[in-house]
Amino acid sequence: QVQLVESGGGLVQPGGSLRLSCAASGTIYSIYTMGWYRQAPGKRRELAATITPGGSPNYSDSVKGRFTISRHNANNTVDLQMNSLKPEDTAVYYCYAAILLDDYWGQGTQVTVSS
Repeated sequence: QVQLVESGGGLVQPGGSLRLSCAASGTIYSIYTMGWYRQAPGKRRELAATITPGGSPNYSDSVKGRFTISRHNANNTVDLQMNSLKPEDTAVYYCYAAILLDDYWGQGTQVTVSS
């Protein structure tokens, strides 16, 4: 049984910053890709950023240059530093982890960018 628990969402003004954190717990043998997806109201879930076990990041074009993903393999955690936030970044952000042959998701954390 694996659980992903997110923290760090909230309300922020345009141009502001937030940091999301996610911790994986349970019976974990090896975590492959970890990352963050997001889903805005009325839209499909989309990639924000992912990172490999070796630390290679992948960003969607919409967040590249503003978001930074990092992971700590020893603690099974992944963070997303979000800077220069825009109203269009408003969404529920989901932590993701690929473990062996299964995909795991967190419960989601709301990020709202509004003045």
